[in-house]
Amino acid sequence: MALEFFVEDLEMPDFNQDQLEKALTFLVQNENYQSGDINVIFCSDSYLLQMNKSYLNHDYFTDIITFDYVEDKIISGDLFISLDRIKENADKYADNFSQELYRVVIHGVLHLCGYKDKSESEKNEMHVKENQYLKHAGKI
Repeated sequence: MALEFFVEDLEMPDFNQDQLEKALTFLVQNENYQSGDINVIFCSDSYLLQMNKSYLNHDYFTDIITFDYVEDKIISGDLFISLDRIKENADKYADNFSQELYRVVIHGVLHLCGYKDKSESEKNEMHVKENQYLKHAGKI
């Protein structure tokens, strides 16, 4: 898998990049896809809010925006992730920062695998999948 991490308007968070890459490689293979190029871009709430307004016409904070470039079962995409949301959600749900970071990245890759989260049943399915891959990664 060609997984790269970038930052836009803040510093790179401290997490085990190799461990996360192994978890995502397992996820992609387990979902019967092939690995392509995935870019994870960490940013602030304000940066992601501006993207949410510009690209999706949404005027609210979010933890992730996923740009899907998947072709022929080859997973590729850009994941823009707000570290402010990760910190707040980790506190809100009593998780540690690293676990919440993994959860959000896994969530984005699940979107690239075709999972949706608009309805309650879709959200529940995504949550079960997130926990499955978090457990495999040793995060829960």
